[in-house]
Amino acid sequence: MPEPKKPEVVPGEERQMSEVTGLFVQRPESATAIKGKDITFVAKVDSSKMLRKPAIKWVKGKWMDLGSKAGKHLQFKETYDRNSKIYTYEMSIIKIVDADAGGYRCEVTAKDKCDSCMFEITVEVVEETQQQANILESFKRSKPKKEGGDAGEDAGDLDFSGLLKKREVKVTEKEEVDVWAILTKADPCDYEKIAFEYGITDLRGMLKRLKKMRKPVEPKKSDAFLKKLDDAYSVQKGKRIQLVVELANPNAQVKWLKNGVEIKPSAKYVFETVGGLRKLTINKCNLSDDAAYECVVDDEKCFTEVFVKEPPVLITKALDDMHVVVGDKVEFECEVSDEGANVIWMKDGIEITRDLTRYRIKKDGKKHMLIIGEATKDDIGGFTVFTNGGHSEAELDVEDKELEVLQSIADLTVKAAEQAVFKCEVSDEKVTGKWLKDGVEVVPSNRFKMTHVGRIHKLTINEVKPEDAGDYTFVPDGYALSLSAKLNFLEIKIDYVPRQDPPKIHLDTTGSMVSKNTIVVVAGNKLRLDVEITGDPAPAVCWRKGDTEITEAEGRVHVETRKNLSSFVIEGAERSDEGKYTITVTNPAGEDKAELTVKIVDVPDPPQNVKCTGVGEDTATIIWEVPKFDGGAPIKGYLMERKKKGSQRWTKLNFDIFESTTYEAKKMIEGTMYEMRVFAVNGIGISQPSETSKPFMPIAPTSEPTRLTVDDVTDSTCALKWRPPERLGAGGIDGYIIEWCKEGGTEWVQANQQPVEKNNYRVRNLPVGERLLFRVFAVNIAGRSPPATMQQAVTIREIMEQPKIRLPRQLRTKFIRKVGEKINLVIPFQGKPRPSVTWTKDGEPLDTKTVNVRTSEADTILFIRSAEREHSGKYTLTVQIENMEDKGTVEIQIVDKPGPPVAVTVSDVWGFNAALEWTPPKDTGNCEILGYIIQKADLKTKEWFTVYDHNRRPHCTVSDLVMGNEYTFRVLSENLCGRSDEAGISKNTAVITKTDLQHNAPSYKEMDPSSSPKFITPLVDRSLIAGYSAAITCAVRGFPKPKIVWMKNKMIIGDNPKFIMLNNQGVLTLNIRKPGKFDGGNYTCRAINDLGVDEVECRLEIRAVTEKEEVKK
Repeated sequence: MPEPKKPEVVPGEERQMSEVTGLFVQRPESATAIKGKDITFVAKVDSSKMLRKPAIKWVKGKWMDLGSKAGKHLQFKETYDRNSKIYTYEMSIIKIVDADAGGYRCEVTAKDKCDSCMFEITVEVVEETQQQANILESFKRSKPKKEGGDAGEDAGDLDFSGLLKKREVKVTEKEEVDVWAILTKADPCDYEKIAFEYGITDLRGMLKRLKKMRKPVEPKKSDAFLKKLDDAYSVQKGKRIQLVVELANPNAQVKWLKNGVEIKPSAKYVFETVGGLRKLTINKCNLSDDAAYECVVDDEKCFTEVFVKEPPVLITKALDDMHVVVGDKVEFECEVSDEGANVIWMKDGIEITRDLTRYRIKKDGKKHMLIIGEATKDDIGGFTVFTNGGHSEAELDVEDKELEVLQSIADLTVKAAEQAVFKCEVSDEKVTGKWLKDGVEVVPSNRFKMTHVGRIHKLTINEVKPEDAGDYTFVPDGYALSLSAKLNFLEIKIDYVPRQDPPKIHLDTTGSMVSKNTIVVVAGNKLRLDVEITGDPAPAVCWRKGDTEITEAEGRVHVETRKNLSSFVIEGAERSDEGKYTITVTNPAGEDKAELTVKIVDVPDPPQNVKCTGVGEDTATIIWEVPKFDGGAPIKGYLMERKKKGSQRWTKLNFDIFESTTYEAKKMIEGTMYEMRVFAVNGIGISQPSETSKPFMPIAPTSEPTRLTVDDVTDSTCALKWRPPERLGAGGIDGYIIEWCKEGGTEWVQANQQPVEKNNYRVRNLPVGERLLFRVFAVNIAGRSPPATMQQAVTIREIMEQPKIRLPRQLRTKFIRKVGEKINLVIPFQGKPRPSVTWTKDGEPLDTKTVNVRTSEADTILFIRSAEREHSGKYTLTVQIENMEDKGTVEIQIVDKPGPPVAVTVSDVWGFNAALEWTPPKDTGNCEILGYIIQKADLKTKEWFTVYDHNRRPHCTVSDLVMGNEYTFRVLSENLCGRSDEAGISKNTAVITKTDLQHNAPSYKEMDPSSSPKFITPLVDRSLIAGYSAAITCAVRGFPKPKIVWMKNKMIIGDNPKFIMLNNQGVLTLNIRKPGKFDGGNYTCRAINDLGVDEVECRLEIRAVTEKEEVKK
């Protein structure tokens, strides 16, 4: 195909598109795909010089935007390489079909730049070897059976295209043609086809140029229209437009077409008839209504084109400045004038994309929001939102969060050897600090221990001594804050009066005692049991748990003994601390003993085995098992939470305790994956959450299948067909289950073990003569739908049907094939019970060695692997049931290439002419000779040239022979299969004798092309921006070719790598790579040859880019 000419720029014509530039780094290429296979097209765009992300659009033909067709068949992918700044776009077609063949266009736009490229997809069928392996697949019918018809399974035409040989198309080079000359003579309805053929993409520009090129002609008077449509209409997006024509015949019917497709009346397209006026009203115009429209009355048409203008999107509510502290949530919000508008968010001039997880972009109608979950110091800066009609800016300022004191330190007064604990709580868990005593930092030791758990800081002093008294201070790191308290030491003096008393244990049964000598402790809490002991002298105390003695050594469980007091201490009670404890006191005067029972209570263990047992359209049933350990207190109930799969946000489902272990969750979104967890609650508190349930999806079963009917009945089978359910839901449909039962019975029998995907099924092995009822269920992940039932029972019995052959249309005439080709004739028939089928050729039985016949219940196949001439003849098919029969005849003709013509002779020679005669070939190839090809050859060169093609008669006259040459001739015959392999060569030759002719050559003076250099296009003064590459250009002519010298400020530039000097057919270019402020000055181009010198000069000014220009870009 010749390269299409670029449309010329018409003076005064406004540009309708953005600037066309080479944005593509890699363009999609035309390709040939195998039917049923996958194919991928790749386009790469360089974004290094773009301020915004480019937009890509894949189009089929002229109008079809493939972006809305994305799904299983069409898939799109986009990737970005940050190093090379190249966007890669991929379009994949899964399992390509014949309808995917055609022309495609890939368009990319970026602000004021655009680029596009076209490519084609050719779809071919599978290889011949695959056709042989699965040949029966080629016998499919091309058209489905229509609903309500009685044609049966043999409905539709037979398609043999998959079995035909593929012939290579010879591509011949075409001469260059003037596309505009073709367009001026063509009908407007053919413009799109011609533009696509010659690669013209700017259709609007093409139409404007054609309009100016055409000469004014008198408008042809229309018989049907009194007033036609205007040439073009313009309408704002969202507005209404009305197209009006006036007809000569008020009763005439009209059709409205959009891009060649008929428009049907609807709420969007309203048709009106007022006398002879016909009106088409288009409501709420959008970009899809930007198209060509036609009004057709009988055989006459009138055309117009509607242009939909999209108004700029304005910002109606600007962004507000924000001042927050670290950790706060930030939400920028703006409003625009159009709900469907797209906006771009930027921070400090860098675009914010959805890949940045710190930022979340939200859209709600006309509102657009940018959300920052937890603000940090890195978020300080300017934020800007852009639309195609303006922008709005706001500043974000983030400050450090102040530290709050939730619990201060309290003063303590303790006795000797007791424990003192200072505790405080601040608002930030991550804050650390140090403890001071009288201004001196406290150093950790065996008696001084400092702990930090969450927001709580503790200083513990064991065995307090008098020197420990003083002022204690906690100072948080990084904050100008301090918390102080005082430790007072209480000294007690006891007068000792020695006497002899037996030991005695005095137990206090109040407080945490739930019953006599039983203590209940919450797990994790501290237990301190002070037991008063009397006796003189002071008795010895021994605590035991079973046989294990509890010592006074430091530990989680220990004993503290003082005079007249023994303390049993458990730090952070655990379940293992539960049991019976014994205290024994002895002295010389006697012994006393007491038993205590410690019971540990805790929050319960998490519930177990949380799972979903059933789902509905927006509900799900959840069950679980009770915890293994109830924490020592009865379970009061449960709390439930759910979340969407992949989300981190849990939603509470109940605030009041739910007592059962089965719960029905409601108000969920159908088709969304959810997860559940459960908490157990007792008198102590709430357990840890259970393990998350397996993801589940609320899905409702489909509605029942529709239009269940009987398609066919035999003595043991019944064929059913139905339509899909009206409502599928988010779960789709997996298949159908068919059941049957006897009339009046209640036991239903399932006919298929696995769901069938098709909308028809033949139920087999049915009882003969019974009246049966059938029903069909639709099945998906949610279960079975309500059944589709039949109103009347079906009697299972054979139906007698007269045999009939349904001969395809292409077999009703002579069936012609070439030698060596395959022949597959599929002829459907009908009749019940199954008829007997016989084939004959010219009244004789078929030879099964050369012709194969395969017969099924509904059709018969005549198959010849490699056709020969002897296979020609009349083939008769007979279908018979008892004494009823039907016959069909197919005439097959096998043709081959003809033989060469006979007795080719030069019968006469005169002047520059020669007469040839020959006899038709003996072998015509079993078909009519279509013509002859005559070729001549000079005996000197012996090269053959075609003189005549498709000559019908067995003689011809060859003219325009060259004088003085001797010629021989050959003739080839041609029929339906092509030319003959051999040619008939003339027995004699034709000699063209010379005559006395003399040629006097005219004299002429040779032209001298030499000229001195002369610049035909001078250099132009320019002002450049620093850092942006630029070029200066001029043109020169002269012969011999002049030498070119570039100079800056009268100094030769030479081999400086910053400059690139090009010379293309006299067009001189000096490229300056990223010029700086020192590259400004006077630039001179000098041309020199032997005949003279010429030069041109210009001045370059280099200026720095301003902040306003950067923002605009």
